[in-house]
Amino acid sequence: MATLPTVYVLNGPNLNLLGLREPEIYGDDTLDDIAGRLEDRARELGLAVEIRQSNHEGHLIDWLHEAQAEGARAVILNPGGLTHTSVALHDAVKAVDVPVIEVHLSNPQARESFRRRSLIAPVAKGSVAGFGALGYALALDAAARL
Repeated sequence: MATLPTVYVLNGPNLNLLGLREPEIYGDDTLDDIAGRLEDRARELGLAVEIRQSNHEGHLIDWLHEAQAEGARAVILNPGGLTHTSVALHDAVKAVDVPVIEVHLSNPQARESFRRRSLIAPVAKGSVAGFGALGYALALDAAARL
């Protein structure tokens, strides 16, 4: 049996607290809720998803490298607060050939000024922001069409 194309879904710092942390901004869905819906949608699209979360920048960088080495179809990346601060994550996204789709639950442009600059957006294939958990599904649909 052929292996399904894989999309890595990488989640950065504090996303393990979804459903608890500031639900008025990030929604009531937990990361497990989002993962379950993504797995269902991936099956419909003929894809597999590899969903991971870490509060450590280096893990995200290692997983981006792994996604390329494993021949992933795409990476959906919610870098959390590292969006605005991590040159190393920017460099890792730029270094891999696999398309990276940046996702944010909230709309950073409608929030504090320090959140309005993404170091990831200039090196990502595209970005989805402001649609809550639906943003992951939108990104997965985009990844299926790349």
